[in-house]
Amino acid sequence: MAQKESRDALQMLADDHRTVEALFEKYDNARGEAAQQKIVQQICQELTIHAMIEEQVFYPAIREAVDDDMMDEAQVEHDSAKMLILSLQQGTPSDAYYDAKVSVLKEQVEHHVYEEERQRGSIFAQVRKAEIDLVALGGQMAELKQRLLAQAKAEGLPRPELVALAS
Repeated sequence: MAQKESRDALQMLADDHRTVEALFEKYDNARGEAAQQKIVQQICQELTIHAMIEEQVFYPAIREAVDDDMMDEAQVEHDSAKMLILSLQQGTPSDAYYDAKVSVLKEQVEHHVYEEERQRGSIFAQVRKAEIDLVALGGQMAELKQRLLAQAKAEGLPRPELVALAS
């Protein structure tokens, strides 16, 4: 457990990305509505917690080190994903457009991950160049994640809040 707590912020986020990618793959191979709905609920929970960690801890800590346009786009991408998450949480696999919503959410997440991790001048690349204590930041993020996981288990997570797309 101590090893997990010593992960830096970027590794923690990358690990979250791999977890969600695996869940989308699991959904693509799932058979039966009950299995599909269970996996989608896991995807929604993982993405909700991930977004909360980024928005409450990671993004504020890195905002000055990263291009403003990239940060603004990341927030809009989060809000767009949250809208799909809310719709999926209220639906079932037999609903019209359910599979399409999962597919679009997957595409949005893939795009967001690419921009955060892999594209030239990515958010991660900019953060690596900045003088940010990524281990300390990772510790703050891990602490929030543990609280959110406990909350999810006990009473459920709060409804995702829109920031950039709020009306």
